[in-house]
Amino acid sequence: MKNLALVLFLIAAAWKLFVSDTVELGPGVKVIAAPLQQTLSGDDIFAHKGYQITRLASFDLQAKILSKKNYSLGRESDLSPVDLALGWQNMSDESVLNQIDISQSNRWYHWKVQNFPIPRKEIETQSANMHLVPANELVEKLIGIAKQGQIVEITGALIRVDATDNWHWQSSLSRDDTGARACEVVYVDSFNIIQ
Repeated sequence: MKNLALVLFLIAAAWKLFVSDTVELGPGVKVIAAPLQQTLSGDDIFAHKGYQITRLASFDLQAKILSKKNYSLGRESDLSPVDLALGWQNMSDESVLNQIDISQSNRWYHWKVQNFPIPRKEIETQSANMHLVPANELVEKLIGIAKQGQIVEITGALIRVDATDNWHWQSSLSRDDTGARACEVVYVDSFNIIQ
């Protein structure tokens, strides 16, 4: 199993070295389904990197990487060194995305348009900023080499993080919210680059 993980990592690293930082897949919806989640009992609590993690909902999705931002400052970066702005359904269509200016900063995902290529509500509900908490080193490395424009598959859970000093960080449990506390905090059990 370790050999397979090493081979996968080496292939992914070679991909990173020899291919552009942005992947173009052309027009058309690349991810048809919205993310799937199922509420959990809250009994699945475990320690991770000195924090207490509670799984709130199982979470599975395929999505297009709209933007990627690395973080090294702030308490959140202890757990989540990378945020991905992800899109599905119409927000996985490059003919739509080419008309939207997308950026990330301060753990937020921002977008702006001159003219809406799709209704505003679709932009808001078919994309999200996700703070990714890798379950292990291999997952962290795979997230690290993923590129803007690629289609990825994530399996894990939406979580709440608690520290001994009462600090906490909790995921949104809805794709319909916007603004502060609308981001997903995802404990990533597996991460695969599909395209």
